[in-house]
Amino acid sequence: MAQISWARDELLLACALVMENDWRELRQNDVRVQELSDLLRSLPLHGNAAVDSRFRSRNSVSRKTTDIATAHPDHAGGATKGGRPTQNVVADFLADPKGMLAAAYALRAGIASGELYDAPVQPDEVDEDGESSAREGRLLVRLALHRERDRGLRNRKIQQVRRLNEPIRCEACAFDFGATYGPLGADYIEVHHITPLHVAGPSETRLEDLALLCANCHRMCHRNYMGEAWRTPDDLREKIRAVARHAASPAS
Repeated sequence: MAQISWARDELLLACALVMENDWRELRQNDVRVQELSDLLRSLPLHGNAAVDSRFRSRNSVSRKTTDIATAHPDHAGGATKGGRPTQNVVADFLADPKGMLAAAYALRAGIASGELYDAPVQPDEVDEDGESSAREGRLLVRLALHRERDRGLRNRKIQQVRRLNEPIRCEACAFDFGATYGPLGADYIEVHHITPLHVAGPSETRLEDLALLCANCHRMCHRNYMGEAWRTPDDLREKIRAVARHAASPAS
């Protein structure tokens, strides 16, 4: 079969396994390799690739754990040719082991619940180049976008804001569709998870976990940038203010 590159989600799960094994490779007869092979073959990422028994076989998973282990800077021997995506995920685990393990656990939880298999593909789960550079991988981004587009959840959030006598406007840039477009824009707004699923875990979304955003700010909160695909409204609001301060400064 044609070689299929490892997706970020798959590398995330494999690297977590190697890290938990003290950054040592795992042999193909290890039960953890068999479990990961079965898990990877089930992921909704590569179409019907899993019909071929060679796809993410125990042997290929074991080889990938070798790529990951030899990419660690403390590895005494030479590194195998695992590729830059493998090197990048190892670097991310070394920089933020707690956060990356949390992402791997959240991904496993979403798989175990079946919710990740039910979420349809979202056009903007990948960046402009058609790839996911998000640290949490593509599937958790897909699940978050699917939840945010649930009309019932959005309507319940708007009702909650109304009960609190707060304005229906963007929490990042304060744009108010109703004030700008009149009745046409009344109650027109989108919702965004304040805390990413790889931090909160793919549990049931609460209204308190959501913020109201205009379409532009929502896209900026989810835009893959410098390896991150998640920003809170507070993060984005500060970026907007920083740009405004720079534009107003005499040096500009």
